[in-house]
Amino acid sequence: MGREEEISNSSCKDIPNLLSSFVDTFVDFSVSGLFLPPPPPSPPPLPTRLPSPPRLVAIGDLHGDLDKSKQALRLAGLIDANDVYIGGSATVVQVGDVLDRGGDELKILYFLEKLKREAARSGGRIITMHGNHEIMNVEGDFRYATESGVEEFRVWWEWFRVGNKIKSLCDGLEKPKDPMRGVPSSFHGVRKEFHDGFRARVAALRPNGPIAKRFLSENVTVLVVGDSIFVHGGLLPEHTSYGLEKINEEVRDWVKGLTGHFSPQYCRASDGVVWLRKFSRSKVPQCDCSTLEHVLATVPGVKRMIMGHSIQRVGINGTCDDKAIRIDVGLSKGCGDGLPEVLEISGTSGLRILTANPLYQNKATVNVGKEQGLGLLLGEQGGPKQVEVQA
Repeated sequence: MGREEEISNSSCKDIPNLLSSFVDTFVDFSVSGLFLPPPPPSPPPLPTRLPSPPRLVAIGDLHGDLDKSKQALRLAGLIDANDVYIGGSATVVQVGDVLDRGGDELKILYFLEKLKREAARSGGRIITMHGNHEIMNVEGDFRYATESGVEEFRVWWEWFRVGNKIKSLCDGLEKPKDPMRGVPSSFHGVRKEFHDGFRARVAALRPNGPIAKRFLSENVTVLVVGDSIFVHGGLLPEHTSYGLEKINEEVRDWVKGLTGHFSPQYCRASDGVVWLRKFSRSKVPQCDCSTLEHVLATVPGVKRMIMGHSIQRVGINGTCDDKAIRIDVGLSKGCGDGLPEVLEISGTSGLRILTANPLYQNKATVNVGKEQGLGLLLGEQGGPKQVEVQA
């Protein structure tokens, strides 16, 4: 066999993989409007504990509102006007609840994936966590999905199905599995015009579904970064004694479809890690500072718990001597339409709130940053009023 013939045969062998990559890119762009950068080599699962980075940014619940999500990211100096990552070596933690209450759920998942890849090339890191709404959706609980959210998944399925049909025409590719297998054709109590969208949502988000596997399976449920511990709802002594690494591993395996339909019990009960409100109630007497201090004492080196889940009407605030930091500002139009705020932690300036709310820019008592939108933690100033929202 001549050299030219060897090269020709080698090129032909690559055609199926090239076709598959092209189809995936085509489907991704059709669904999200984005061309994703090439993914980095397969990294190991994210560790549960990370050292303190030079700059740490925490972002609360996003709930299907892409525009407001981008506003929060720009406020933190993480993306430019063209939505390109410019955060350098920052570590960013988004504490969950990307899903539900809005129509841009998939677009946010894609956008965060784009930023993860761009950040990795700049020495930064973007970490996404599970909220109670991620857990609910993987279990098939769509009570808080909106009509536009259901439609977004229906459109995803149309493009995903086209992509699978194209791949099935190539003899060199394994025939794609049908993600709709076993999904009901109708749903009791759901209007008929939404059945296709519900079917798509079930197929996409159930354990090992295409969207769950791709975008949610590497989420963490609890995370320690430096002297801060992150969780969507809250942690109790029984959670820390059970094991933070064990929690992350078990939830990850469940999303990947290795352990059945339902999430672990510590993700489902009212005092579960993604549901607990013991440390995010609006009034100080309702925040169990004694239990919080006990929990923090069980995790070496941790000084504070940072959580989302409970909307804070006055914005990001702290209680229990700032050992509990509540960062869900209800920024989504579907859940409060609050002004964007993010939390920044750095070795030089400590904890700061970056806020788009001019009312709070001058309320900190010492060393308020001169830059637009920078301020110190508000604490209990102004009497935080939590907005009661079921789930």
